Amino acid sequence: MRTNDILEKLVGFPSVVGTPNGDIIDWISAYLSSFGIKAHVLAGPEGDRANLFATIGPADRSGYILSGHMDVVPASEAGWESDPFTLRADDEKLYGRGTSDMKGFLAAALAAVPALVTAPLSRPIHLAFSYDEEAGCRGVPHLLARLPEFCAPPLGAIIGEPSGMRAILAHKGKAAARVAIKGRSGHSSRPDLGLNAIHAITDILQAAVAAAEELTNGPFEREFEPPYSSISVGTINGGQAVNVIPDLCALEIEARAISSADPQALLAPVKAAAEALTTRSFEIDWQLLSTYPALLLASESPLAALLESLTGITPLAAVSYGTEAGLYQQAGIDAIICGPGDIARAHKPNEFILISELAACQAMIEALGQTCRRET
Repeated sequence: MRTNDILEKLVGFPSVVGTPNGDIIDWISAYLSSFGIKAHVLAGPEGDRANLFATIGPADRSGYILSGHMDVVPASEAGWESDPFTLRADDEKLYGRGTSDMKGFLAAALAAVPALVTAPLSRPIHLAFSYDEEAGCRGVPHLLARLPEFCAPPLGAIIGEPSGMRAILAHKGKAAARVAIKGRSGHSSRPDLGLNAIHAITDILQAAVAAAEELTNGPFEREFEPPYSSISVGTINGGQAVNVIPDLCALEIEARAISSADPQALLAPVKAAAEALTTRSFEIDWQLLSTYPALLLASESPLAALLESLTGITPLAAVSYGTEAGLYQQAGIDAIICGPGDIARAHKPNEFILISELAACQAMIEALGQTCRRET
């Protein structure tokens, strides 16, 4: 199948983050089986979604992982000019949810399979496709935990997030949390008899703003934009009516950390402010929604040199968004980002990828296969 045809199939599966993904798993497994490749379907603890891992070549030798996620963000926003789950071609552009982020990479990897199986590989190439990346990389840790069952320690992992086919060496880490406050309701004419959760949550907001401002003073890592860690409150919800004392209020907050910082530790002052409210009879529920570490691959690493030779482009030092690459590195596997498409097109109406970008990615993967045939 051509890359475009594979992408059309993949986009047609509405594998929205947090929903079952059995259909797309079954299709990919059947496709790989047609080339004699066994796909290991690794169910997650949720029970209705899974990761997929497959090997081309000798699994008992160290090789390379092609890593991508099968889930996409929802496509309910206004502005789509066609069905987001039906691939639409317009000259060089292919439109659809997930085309850039990141089913385009999956399609290129699957399209390269026939070339990879035509001659024996001295080193293996693994396909590692995960679920719920868009919810904070929730699926891939379960895959990484089972990796030793299926292959020798890999030499490196290429995470195919959209990068314009320019390799990326580093990204920030992230931690996201939800804090809910429970007070006591009542009529607004007697505020002395209630516990106003919205008033109380301002203590947490003040702590978050103060912590965010403090981070602008450093430490700095100049390869990032901005060159410091950050904290941001993304949502706040509470209250029923103006004349009712709100007994419930919740907010969601995230920290983005430079490589030398622990993203969960950045949220510690905010968590402390929340916990202090218990002394005023409020109930507090702090829930960590997601967390993943930063990526920092040395520019002189063999994996960086390999990607530069495969793409002909000097790697980019860093980006500020996050990927699963940091989790691979945390698991002891060198990781780098390189994939087709543009992150600026992701999570927007009329997301698209260029046919030329798909072709460049497939060529890169097939060139990797040539490298793995030569290595001993």
